[in-house]
Amino acid sequence: MTKDPASIGYIGLAEVIPALSLALYSGHRVDIKDKRILLLRGVFGYLLAAIVLYSLSTKSLQSLLHTNHITWFIYIVFFITGILRSFVGPSFSAIIANIVPKNLLQNATTWSQGMWLSASVTGHALGGFLIAIIGISHTFLVICGFILVGYIFLYYLKPKPPRVGNKEQGGWESIKEGLRFVFKTKALLAAMSLDMFAVLFGGAVALIPVFATDILKIGAMQYGLLNAASDIGAIIIVIILTLWPMKKAQGKKMLIAVGGFGVCIILFGLSKWFLLSFVVLLISGMLDGISVVVRGTVMQLLTPDHMRGRVGSVSSMFVNSSNELGYFESGMMAKWMGVIPSVVFGGCMTLTVVITTWFKAPTLRKFSY
Repeated sequence: MTKDPASIGYIGLAEVIPALSLALYSGHRVDIKDKRILLLRGVFGYLLAAIVLYSLSTKSLQSLLHTNHITWFIYIVFFITGILRSFVGPSFSAIIANIVPKNLLQNATTWSQGMWLSASVTGHALGGFLIAIIGISHTFLVICGFILVGYIFLYYLKPKPPRVGNKEQGGWESIKEGLRFVFKTKALLAAMSLDMFAVLFGGAVALIPVFATDILKIGAMQYGLLNAASDIGAIIIVIILTLWPMKKAQGKKMLIAVGGFGVCIILFGLSKWFLLSFVVLLISGMLDGISVVVRGTVMQLLTPDHMRGRVGSVSSMFVNSSNELGYFESGMMAKWMGVIPSVVFGGCMTLTVVITTWFKAPTLRKFSY
């Protein structure tokens, strides 16, 4: 609508501001409230957001509103989804340990990551295909249907009340306890920090729409494949790790994988061919999948049950919100430096972060589970 790559950055910023601002408070609420109820409310909020986006995409409403007004409505919707995300993310993370026996938690975490990545793969690819076949407005209706199905599944979960004793602390004391735990658990802190900076600087996927239209000059079908490429790679590696888990030196492997991710981002920025772009994004997804599995497993294994909401919210500040900050960084750098130089710069910065972490965080480098 705007033909400006900075608009992608503004969407990321609109979502990250409330997600970051509310993250610590939401983690406290997750630990003292029924996680199932929080999830149901959050997913219903996503449904309402999708309905609003559908309305904004219809010709009747677009004929009544100026493009600038529609753009601002879109920013507002993403701001609201940022609020929802600050509660839904930690709730999903915390509820796993309430459902799965502790002796199966490590494998269940890998399966959980695999399910999330599978949904991401099919969502991105299906989005491109549906836009090409039935148009944007009808695609939003399909999205509403999927969200409704997810709501129904969550509805049939049993209630997940808070652990005994979680209500004893005041809100601020509870938040500080969660922060203290993360900052004193060096392996967890290093894993979160590494992922945060890697995603922040390596957010080339935010610019895929620009690459698709201006550089690679591809259609909606190929765009859907390119948009899903990194997630396809991630789900491939998650399936492999589910069947054949890493047995040792997981921390070192995570660092190597994030370094390879940075190299793939550089190659993507320099590529002028769809096939090469698809392959390097596929490999980047496989390498990122290793990082996601290791970080998620470290968090689940090292976090006490009564603090999972707070630790999950801190993780969302470090990792999940860095996706949107990465969108903002990518959009702004593309506007200032140009699209290709900004992506290459981001990949180089990712490599710099990995090298720094390798020498400055020996706890993560030596970590094994």
